[in-house]
Amino acid sequence: MSFKDFHINIKIRIIETFISKFIGSMIFPFMAIYLSSYYGVKTAGILLFLNVLMGIVINFFGGYFSDNYGRKKLILYAEIGRFIAFLVMMLSNSPWFESVFTTFLMMTLNTIFMGLSGPANQAMLIDVSKPEQRRVMYSITYWANNLSIAFGAILGALFFEHYLFELLIGLTVGALVVVILVLFFIEESYFPVKKENAASHVTEMVKTYSLVFKDKLFILFMIAGVFILSMEIQLPNYIGIRLSKEMSTQTFLFWKLDGVNMVGFLLTENTILVVLFLLFTTSLFKRYSDKNVLLLGSILFVIGYGVVSFTNHIWLLFVFIAVATLGEVVKLPVLHSYMASIPPAEARSSYMAVNNMTLNLAQIITSISVTISAYLSTFVMSIFIISIGFVGVAIYYFIFAELYKRVDKEQKVSIVNKQIIAS
Repeated sequence: MSFKDFHINIKIRIIETFISKFIGSMIFPFMAIYLSSYYGVKTAGILLFLNVLMGIVINFFGGYFSDNYGRKKLILYAEIGRFIAFLVMMLSNSPWFESVFTTFLMMTLNTIFMGLSGPANQAMLIDVSKPEQRRVMYSITYWANNLSIAFGAILGALFFEHYLFELLIGLTVGALVVVILVLFFIEESYFPVKKENAASHVTEMVKTYSLVFKDKLFILFMIAGVFILSMEIQLPNYIGIRLSKEMSTQTFLFWKLDGVNMVGFLLTENTILVVLFLLFTTSLFKRYSDKNVLLLGSILFVIGYGVVSFTNHIWLLFVFIAVATLGEVVKLPVLHSYMASIPPAEARSSYMAVNNMTLNLAQIITSISVTISAYLSTFVMSIFIISIGFVGVAIYYFIFAELYKRVDKEQKVSIVNKQIIAS
C-alpha cells in the first residue's frame, strides 16, 4: 500500500493540508505574541480563549451539517471563507493599512470555518479509504503534518516579526490554491438521504449528538485517548513549570541548558523524531496486530512521559522523550484507524466532531494538574500523571473485543460494496 494507491480525495487532502499547515504554522503560533503586544497579556489571553471556544462550538455544527448535506460543499464553502478571512487579514497588516482588531476578527472567522470543515474533512478520509489502507494513510498524513509544522514554525520564528505582511500574502495564496484543489479535484464522498418532514436543525442536532454520546464503545475509546494525550500536554505545562523551578543548569554538548531551555529542546526533539521515526516504523510494525501495536505504543508513551515528569537529569530527559515519541508514532496510525471504524457511515462527521473534544478535555486535565501541583510533591504528581496514562491503556485493553466487532463489521460492509460495484 503506497501513496499512489489512495483515492484522489486522500491525495489532495494530504497535499492541501501540508500547504495550509506549512504556511499557517509560520503565523498562528506567534499570534499570541502579536495580540499581547497591542492589547496586553490579559486581554490577549481572553481573546485567544474566546477564539478557541468559538471553534469548539462551531465544530458540532460542522459535524451535523456534513452528515446531513454532504462533505464537499461544506468543505468548499469553508475554504472560500478562510481565503476571504486571510485576504482581509493580509490587507489589515499591509504597509498602507493596519488594524489589530480586524486581524483578530479574521482569526476568529478562520477558526469558525475550520470548525465547520474539520469533521467533514475527517469523515471524507474515512468515506474513501478501505480499512486495510488506514494505518498507512494516517501514518503519511501524520508525517506530512509534522514535517510542515516543523519547517513552518522555524521559518515563522525567523520572519514573523519583520515580514508578517509577506507571510500573510503566502497564506492567502496558499488558501486560494486549496480552494482550487477542493473545487476541481475533490470528489463528493457522501450522499445523505434527504429526510422528509425533518424537525428543526436544533432538534435534529440534539437527537444526533445524543445518539453519539450513548455509544458506550466510542465514549470509552475517547476517554482513553484523553487520558493518554493529557500526558503529552503536560510537557509545556506542568512539566515545563517543574523543570523551570527544579532543574539546575546542565551542559549538553556545546550548550548550557536550564529548565526553561530544556522544555524548548524537548519539544523540538519530539517534532524532529516524529518525522524521522515515521519513515520506518510503519513498515517495521506492519506485521504485528493492531492490538499489540496500540498497546505497545501507548505503554512506551506513558513510560516516556512518566519518567520526564519526574527526572531532572538532562540525558534521561532526552532519552525518555525519544521513548515517548516512538510510542506516539507507533500508536497514532492504529488509533486513528480504530476511530475510523467506530462510527456508522451516516454519522461519521458527528462522531468526529465529538472526538475533536479530546484535545480540549486533555487540556482540562493538564490545567488541574498545574493547580494541584502547588500542594503535592513531584513524586506524587508523577504517580498521578502515570496513573492517568495507565488507566487509558487499561481502557484500550478491555474494549478490544468490541473494537474488533466494529472493525469486522466495517470490513464485511466494504467487501459487500466491492461485490456490488463489481457486479
